[in-house]
Amino acid sequence: MSTIRGARERARIEVTAAIKDEARKQLAVEGAAKLSLRAVARELGMASSALYRYFPSRDDLLTALIVDAYDAIGEAAETARATADRARPRPAPYADRWVAVAGAVREWALAHPHEYGLIYGSPVPGYSAPMDTVGPASRVGMVLIGLIRDAFREDGLAVPPLAAELRTEAERIAADITPDLPPAIAPALVAAWAQLFGLISFEIFGQFNRMVEAREQLFRQAAGELARSVGLRGTPAAG
Repeated sequence: MSTIRGARERARIEVTAAIKDEARKQLAVEGAAKLSLRAVARELGMASSALYRYFPSRDDLLTALIVDAYDAIGEAAETARATADRARPRPAPYADRWVAVAGAVREWALAHPHEYGLIYGSPVPGYSAPMDTVGPASRVGMVLIGLIRDAFREDGLAVPPLAAELRTEAERIAADITPDLPPAIAPALVAAWAQLFGLISFEIFGQFNRMVEAREQLFRQAAGELARSVGLRGTPAAG
């Protein structure tokens, strides 16, 4: 009986993967708004009723794709952090590690533009992301926060200035995401997060066309400046 159950579980995993792979192809051609379970089933040679046993609705399939994308970009960030931590002859300065993480996120986005668009592009009409997406969505942010936290403990931070009218908001944000860091770090981190993904989105969605050619160099320069804006010490290495 266990052998039969194991075979069924493997088959379900394989079919689920095939459904998601076909759905990603639709994303590339039609966009998320036009994702259709019936079209996916047709391309896979499945009856729609059979596909519904794996994903009861379009939103369930979208959620699975979104979680996969967040996990993949999060894994890229985590791997870059771990690699920089192990750099020899000694670990890279924290500003360099920030740039390495940011660069890995950009590289993933360039390699998977349609999946990037699904999670950082325009909202899908009629879709509301469930709580299942919150944990995966936080992975990149947690890597960046972890860098700042470790730098604060080991090297200290060049705490950025904080306008008096922003102090209450800074303390509120810090209580949610960085309670163990100076409050001024929180709004700086939020701004840096927005700017990093703004740079990536401009590149992915074509706003740099016919304007910026040395895009990697521009990104590394900007990422280094953002590392300093959140208080990380040192000058990131030029790439």
